[in-house]
Amino acid sequence: MSEHGKSTFDMDANLVALLCYLANFVCYLGLILSIITVIQDKDNKLARFHAFQSIFLTVLAIVLIPVYFIVGFIGGMIDSALGFPILSLLMFLIVAVIGLALFVFMVLAAIKGFGGEMYKIPVIGNIAEKYV
Repeated sequence: MSEHGKSTFDMDANLVALLCYLANFVCYLGLILSIITVIQDKDNKLARFHAFQSIFLTVLAIVLIPVYFIVGFIGGMIDSALGFPILSLLMFLIVAVIGLALFVFMVLAAIKGFGGEMYKIPVIGNIAEKYV
């Protein structure tokens, strides 16, 4: 397996690594590019690693969205019974911290991937490395 060179759609591997993350900000196009890269590119280790890591990070973000709504709804019901929005405020803070962390990891991994580095996001990076 090569670490650099050409990858999906005859693009450089570091450009594919960058787009796997940043294209998610446009209708999850990064998820589509990542899936195509995993299926099509069997040789480029850098592109495959960042494609898998991007898939796992995006799926984590998508899975957490319904959890936020359910916990927020339950917290809102409890808050209305208490008469003070303590649980809603706490939930908002937790969602903001997790969302900011996902954003920072996505941007940091995109920058490192464009630089040709295999930056591993904690936990997700180790899982992605197993699939490369």
